Amino acid sequence: MGGLNKVMLIGNLGKAPEIRVLDNGSRVATFPLATTESYKDRDGVRQSKTEWHNIVLWRGLADLAERLLSKGAQVYIEGHLATRKWEDKDGHQRFNTEVVGDNLILLGRSPERNEHISIPTTERMDAPESDGKNDLPF
Repeated sequence: MGGLNKVMLIGNLGKAPEIRVLDNGSRVATFPLATTESYKDRDGVRQSKTEWHNIVLWRGLADLAERLLSKGAQVYIEGHLATRKWEDKDGHQRFNTEVVGDNLILLGRSPERNEHISIPTTERMDAPESDGKNDLPF
């Protein structure tokens, strides 16, 4: 049986996306995303817990992030977890787990246009074309 690696997050950007252009011309956007969970403790006092996630968007989604996202923006990110491994300057192994986004929806209102902005999955410009041979039957 195969596995499933899927992440769905709604949160706010901790800072504006950082855009890099790689040697091959691919664009990548990275930014921290805060998700907050609220609950009542045993005494009935409302508590909140914030988790921070490292988000990575490639190619077309990186372009959209650069144009549309800013610090504090509320977004829905759908994607998968990816762990990078590298060796630091002291020779220690380092690991970083990131959410690689496949879909992005800007929630809330655009300050400039005062309207909702949605980036549908059809704009996933980095998805390969299907030849129909390996498609699932459902």
